[in-house]
Amino acid sequence: MKAVRVLPGAEGGRLEVQDIPVPKPGKNEVLVRVRASGINYGEIKYMREHRTGAPMTAGVEFAGEVASVGEQVTEWREGDRVMGHGRGCHAQYVVAAPLALMPVPDDVSWIDAAAFPNVFITAHDALIANGELKAGESVFINGASGGVGMAAIMIASAIGAKPVIASSRSTEKLERLAPFGVDVGINASRDAQVESIKAATDGRGVDVIIDMIGGSAFPDHMKSLAVKGRLVNLARLAGASTAEVDINLLWLNRLKLIGVTFRTRSEQERIDCIQACARDLLPFFREGKLRLPIDRTFPMDAIADAYAYIERSQHMGKIVLISD
Repeated sequence: MKAVRVLPGAEGGRLEVQDIPVPKPGKNEVLVRVRASGINYGEIKYMREHRTGAPMTAGVEFAGEVASVGEQVTEWREGDRVMGHGRGCHAQYVVAAPLALMPVPDDVSWIDAAAFPNVFITAHDALIANGELKAGESVFINGASGGVGMAAIMIASAIGAKPVIASSRSTEKLERLAPFGVDVGINASRDAQVESIKAATDGRGVDVIIDMIGGSAFPDHMKSLAVKGRLVNLARLAGASTAEVDINLLWLNRLKLIGVTFRTRSEQERIDCIQACARDLLPFFREGKLRLPIDRTFPMDAIADAYAYIERSQHMGKIVLISD
């Protein structure tokens, strides 16, 4: 089968499309014929960090048909339409755990299905599982034009959060985000965040912040939270690994600062996140309420072009790789 392989090197990994054997599922595994797989910015960083060790197959989210199942698998059968989360899916076939898969309705394309798992699992974990956002509460999402940010906007809107506030450094991107559930847009290159959030929440601040920026954004985030507010950090786009925290605000307003990542989770924790996302979000997905826009698709042989396109950061929505 064809697969996108990451080959280790002293200066970082490099991509190469290779022919490798079709994997065989174990007793409690599922073999999926991949039709499409989503591409995420984090995969580029992961590739560049691959300096030693064995070659590996890229990709973390996919959609396709069940090709075969292990003898202990009862959840799925051959021919089922599925989407899932798991490494090594930029290939024509991938092996996955049964509980890492979710059903794909017949009227949903492979491309739309492949764009769902990673960003919605990540956004659900940050927004619902850790941020504990509820209907009627307010939320602020920065760096909102990325895939996870857009997913968080749609989830917040779907569950009845109000207002949903989002920021971007581009007015054009904010305008394009509005139809997905943004009530208030903040231009991060022009507008004052704290004042804008206070104005949108009658002076009380937001209940939850989903932070993609980190570093220099923390002081304003602390001032933007309501009493008992929750700040969930899941990226560091500002580049800094440290941030200034006002301990008096943390103490007086009884705030919660929460960090989330999949890098330090066990396999069972990863499965639990997938199942929680499926439980809470699949009804909205089936109704068509949680569909990321597709910016562009690439064939597998053009994976290097796809990575280069993502790095330019001019896209909005998902980039999807089509399997041959």
